Amino acid sequence: MSEPAANFDEMRTAGGDVRPAYEGYCNWFDEQETRLLNRKNSEAEKNFRRTGITFNVYGEDEAEERLIPFDMVPRIIDSGEWRRVTRGIEQRVKALNAFMYDLYHRQEIIRAGRVPERLFRNNEAWLPNMVGFTPPGGVYTHIVGIDLVRTGPDEFFVLEDNARTPSGVSYMLENRETMMAMFPELFTRVPVETVSDYPRRLAKSLAACAPPGTSGKPVVAVLTPGIYNSAYFEHAFLADQMGAELVEGTDLRVVDGKVKMRTTSGYRTVDVIYRRVDDDFLDPLSFNPGSVLGVPGIMDVYRAGNVTIANAPGTGVCDDKAIYSFMPEIVEFYTGEKPLLPNVQTWRCSEKDSLAYVLDNLPELVVKEVHGSGGYGMLIGPTSTRKEVADFRKKIEAQPENYIAQPTLALSTCPVFTKSGLAPRHVDLRPFVLVSPDKVDITPGGLTRVAMKKGSLVVNSSQGGGTKDTWVLKE
Repeated sequence: MSEPAANFDEMRTAGGDVRPAYEGYCNWFDEQETRLLNRKNSEAEKNFRRTGITFNVYGEDEAEERLIPFDMVPRIIDSGEWRRVTRGIEQRVKALNAFMYDLYHRQEIIRAGRVPERLFRNNEAWLPNMVGFTPPGGVYTHIVGIDLVRTGPDEFFVLEDNARTPSGVSYMLENRETMMAMFPELFTRVPVETVSDYPRRLAKSLAACAPPGTSGKPVVAVLTPGIYNSAYFEHAFLADQMGAELVEGTDLRVVDGKVKMRTTSGYRTVDVIYRRVDDDFLDPLSFNPGSVLGVPGIMDVYRAGNVTIANAPGTGVCDDKAIYSFMPEIVEFYTGEKPLLPNVQTWRCSEKDSLAYVLDNLPELVVKEVHGSGGYGMLIGPTSTRKEVADFRKKIEAQPENYIAQPTLALSTCPVFTKSGLAPRHVDLRPFVLVSPDKVDITPGGLTRVAMKKGSLVVNSSQGGGTKDTWVLKE
């Protein structure tokens, strides 16, 4: 499997040699019979179906549940590479948290002219009722997913920040469990950092963010919109693995200034809520009055300092792709350092010169909605038809402030298992970060998403992408 000229192959050099990180795996792989590997591949798919690891696809004529394809060839990162990546992630996450605090307090970064005020004044994710309030422990972004792409040996870029409710950690854990069940001998030959303790670390990190005055062991609950949510499997999985309660809005109520959970022996105070309900539906008294998913009055309890909500309401501002384009300035403003992990070059269509460049080069660019996610509402110029480009041009011209554009990156490739052997496919990586008042804890690995279609650059599960286990080699 040789390296295409434009792409960095993470397993092999341009000359076909195996890179050091993959040597142990490749030696093992070469010893395996193809028939055995094919059987194991089928077993993995059956296991995922049996476990119920599916997601819902919305926005189509008939919503359906789909299995996220799992590829059994791991993505392998050596310890030195991982050390460099984690330093950059920690720096960025600290800056994001400081940025959130500043936005809801003195707004020094805006006074300094480093970020324009319009970016959040017109942003629905910015919540006026968070102004002047500091969450317990001063933490806004308790769980963060930083999406990374790679273009060369030491070239990692941040593609997106997920500071609101990053999903996918259950797939990281199930991918590892599946690999260990299928190939236990492989893990005795290749020393890989563990990810299976993530739920324990998550529970510990959330408990450390409990409100001051919490007596005894903090009670943690996972708030889910319910079984029809596309990520419900993950909500239930994490609650079970953490030993936390899985609750819906109807299971909670405000009693005597506290959020309490219905139990068989009456209502019990909840100290920390890991919510997987969007801001707008969290509290019908503060946000959408028609919501039946949240808890009436929970924001009052929160602002009184009697419950922790993770992640804090209003953190969705950091998911905004226009804000993302200012992250180099944000990191430098709050840390006094240049970003260790650079952004992908980004043109803001809200700016006249950038808009002109984007419209002139549309067939070569990737264009995204500022508030979009999941691979929806985007244009990948090089793989789009003339009509698709022309239609998207009209959208940009009608609402230029709604879009940013980026170059079409030569994303790195990792091998996937196919009937005809190993074949390169484009990948990205979402490491998961836990933030408590005195610690930034980065799980050694993360969720590698892979474009299962040959030549495709879209890795999102909603757009046909799959996942694979991510190995960080031990020192």
